[in-house]
Amino acid sequence: MSPSSPNIVFIMSDDHASHAISAYGSTINQTPHLDRLADGGVRFDNAFCTNSICTPSRASILTGTYNHVNGVTTLATPFDTRQPSFPGLLAEQGYQTALFGKWHLGHGGLHDPRGFDEWAVFPDQGDYHDPEMIHPDGRRVHRGYATDIVTDMSLDWLERRDPARPFCLLVHHKAPHRPWEPDAAHADMYTDVDIPEPPTLRDDYSGRSEAAAAATMRIDRDLKPDDLKEPVPEGLSADEELSWRYQRYIKDYLRCVASIDDNVGRLLDRLDAAGLSDDTLVVYTSDQGFFLGDHGWYDKRFMYEESLRMPLLMRYPRVIQPGSSCDAMVLNVDFAQTFLDLARVPELPTMQGRSLTPLLQGNVPDDWRTSMYYRYWMHDDFFHHVRAHYGVRTHRYKLIHYYGEGFGLPGNTDRTFEPDWELFDLEHDPMELNSVHDDPAYASVRRDLERELDRLQREVGDQPAASLTVS
Repeated sequence: MSPSSPNIVFIMSDDHASHAISAYGSTINQTPHLDRLADGGVRFDNAFCTNSICTPSRASILTGTYNHVNGVTTLATPFDTRQPSFPGLLAEQGYQTALFGKWHLGHGGLHDPRGFDEWAVFPDQGDYHDPEMIHPDGRRVHRGYATDIVTDMSLDWLERRDPARPFCLLVHHKAPHRPWEPDAAHADMYTDVDIPEPPTLRDDYSGRSEAAAAATMRIDRDLKPDDLKEPVPEGLSADEELSWRYQRYIKDYLRCVASIDDNVGRLLDRLDAAGLSDDTLVVYTSDQGFFLGDHGWYDKRFMYEESLRMPLLMRYPRVIQPGSSCDAMVLNVDFAQTFLDLARVPELPTMQGRSLTPLLQGNVPDDWRTSMYYRYWMHDDFFHHVRAHYGVRTHRYKLIHYYGEGFGLPGNTDRTFEPDWELFDLEHDPMELNSVHDDPAYASVRRDLERELDRLQREVGDQPAASLTVS
């Protein structure tokens, strides 16, 4: 291990959309402590997940592999922790490692966290208030608010660590995941204001595949009483009720984000006070994006931009120019190689991403990717009914194939649908409202994207739906 190996603090929230961070230009909230992290480091403007659902994305982040390789394709396919992961590889090279917060990769046997000196995690999604947590020696309830508790545990571990050795600390918040329960300190935020509505809140799903209209994650009809937390007022028109529901949803979501922001500030303050900031890589991200009323939706799953895009902020003063930004295309499968590279720990041949170190130094290699591969495997699940799909995104275009079946994977229904396609010109249609897949003017673009999709599938070792079998 190199004497210059940095400490690593990896902060990950759940379902935090980048367009709810003021460093990314949010028009609906302010996040001063996340902005502080961006001001001291780099903001990645084209960071994407390869599968927009919690468990699979977390497996890809840990292993640097796509889900058909790590085996975690749906929420119902737990992670086998015998697989190499970046915390375990760092630990083998002398790093102190700890994990506090959301795990959501299965529990017991081969599924509990491995490669950590100390850990405490929520069972499944966990609770916001007085959550039970799983420790290596059993379960116990912790009084308080989940976001504060995770931060308290992280700060306590930092105080107890061996100061002579580098460390890797994973701070994994459950917020702002549904059902969006704020803490007392932020419960009254936004009470007297109306949050601006997104321009696609009243999307009618015309001009696209049937898959968009079939999804059951619409604010106007699919939010439950536990989400809204009070009855819908009587006498509202359908349009007025949609606006009311949006305000109930987005305000609680943003209140949960405000608590995360405050707790990121607590961590940054402690690193400053301990003189650790110059020698510590601090990362903030979310396991995927989220629809904040965009297309009339909450949740994620689709390959549409708001779901596909991840926030990614990194600060490491010894390497990263403060206040910089990067528009190169980066993926969640890149994280593991990046952390190992900075720690001077060899990556494994099985890893499929690429170290972001050149980008952190302000250099984009000539052979850096200009396209990315995405696959959502959780076909037509009972609650959301988003159909399985895969696709390719370039800097300008996006091609999505809804292949119509789930192949018997856990968490999927056995319903089948006619395959369908969407093609978006992101330059002319950044909100993805009109598919041009069947437009003759885009015939050559479509053919190029189909070839690129085939190339990327082969490159990562995945199979097209027509040839896929699941035993």
